[in-house]
Parts: sequence; structure tokens; C-alpha cells
Amino acid sequence: MAEKPRIKIPKEAKKGEIIEIKTLMPHVMESGQRKDKDGKAIPRKIINKFTCDFNGKPVFSADLDPAIAANPYMQFSAKVEESGTFRFSWTDDDGTVITAEEKITVG
Repeated sequence: MAEKPRIKIPKEAKKGEIIEIKTLMPHVMESGQRKDKDGKAIPRKIINKFTCDFNGKPVFSADLDPAIAANPYMQFSAKVEESGTFRFSWTDDDGTVITAEEKITVG
């Protein structure tokens, strides 16, 4: 998981507005069920947890399974009442955690 996630949220919103959040994490999402050219199983390596917090409060989370396609895409909505920071976190099978943050101004 060395690549940077792509995140799309509005830079500004009105108080109480419901905004759309889109994320895409470049990742192979290897299920562990395929075999290499020599017939050996390719080890499982997936993102197994995704979370999104806003100003430290949970907004959205998902547990992912091996059936999820490569480069997992998440789209969800959130109601914003104040300016702040969305914090995104992707956790890999090996314990690697990739995080990203995006700020939004509410007026």
C-alpha cells in the first residue's frame, strides 16, 4: 500500500449540508485464492478495515473481505455542522495503516 489515496470532498459547505465523500485507495487486494505461475498460492493481502472520522467523531467505517476488487472505492455522505477535518484510515492485513486528511470550511 505505498500509493497515495485519492479523496474528493467539497472544500466548503453550508451548516447542516449533506456532502458526498469519495475515496479510492490504490491496492492489489490479493484474495489469497489465486496461484502464481508455479502453482503456489499467492498470499492474501487486502485492506481489511476502512474508517472515516470528522473532528475525532466516527462518520463511516467498513470491514472489507477478500471478495472486494482491487483499488477499493468508497462513496458515502456526511452531514457537516462545523468546519473541521475528515481523517481517513485504511488498515492492511499486515497491520500497515495509511491515513489521509481533508479539511472542509462550513459557513
